[in-house]
Amino acid sequence: MTFSAIGWPADWTRQRRSQATIVTASVGLVAALWVAASLIALAPAPIGPNAKFFAEGMVVTIELTIVSGLIGVVLGLLAALGKTSRILPLRWVSGFYIWVIRGTPLLVQIFFVYFALPEIAKSTGSEWLGQISRMSEFTAAVLALSLNVGAYNAEAFRAGLEAVHKGQFEAARSLGLSKWHTLLDVTFPQAFKVALPPLVNNVVALLKDSSLAYSIGVVELTNVGARVQSSTFQPVPILITTAILYLVMTTLLTQITNGIEHRFDIEGRRA
Repeated sequence: MTFSAIGWPADWTRQRRSQATIVTASVGLVAALWVAASLIALAPAPIGPNAKFFAEGMVVTIELTIVSGLIGVVLGLLAALGKTSRILPLRWVSGFYIWVIRGTPLLVQIFFVYFALPEIAKSTGSEWLGQISRMSEFTAAVLALSLNVGAYNAEAFRAGLEAVHKGQFEAARSLGLSKWHTLLDVTFPQAFKVALPPLVNNVVALLKDSSLAYSIGVVELTNVGARVQSSTFQPVPILITTAILYLVMTTLLTQITNGIEHRFDIEGRRA
């Protein structure tokens, strides 16, 4: 075990630093919303009078990113386990899901979920599936974004699972661990460290991709910018403001994800 200059174990010091990075960036993301709203309110027209709408649009964008990102991680893990399973039907279903989602544009997927899926649900005559026809624009956007990022997360998880040497599994089984405990305690922790960098990159990309929810009427940041632009006929300041706000959010989210990577000591980094 190595030690830092002040005598604490280097691993403990590194974890404290990474945790501080995550907490600081998370607080910064919340503070950035408040600061951005305050600064925008001081800007001249057409930005200042519409500061409240820009702030609300940022909140919806972050909500889309967080909810879709969490669901996408679960979907990605399930799809990766299915694709690496020895059960042939699970491999087929998982492979088909990944193939379709990765091979079609996200905008088409959003339109399909919002316009086509309710019609398909109605045609089944099922009362339970009929609930899909009444889902909101936000719910449809979350579903489409989750399915999309889940397919990309699946490939990240699959690469991580395949990177774990088979000898690790065999050694765990020889020690009497069940397949379930071997997966949770031996395989997954190692696979997760390999999969984490592409996973966090997918989340950052998801924040920008959430702008496509504007196409079905979700009032997120891009939609707010378009509405303000259509009412003021001043595209230059509106587009510049929208781009700056996205840049602020992606920068802070990148800091959070960098802290998470450092927390798990990706690629053996040292303090």
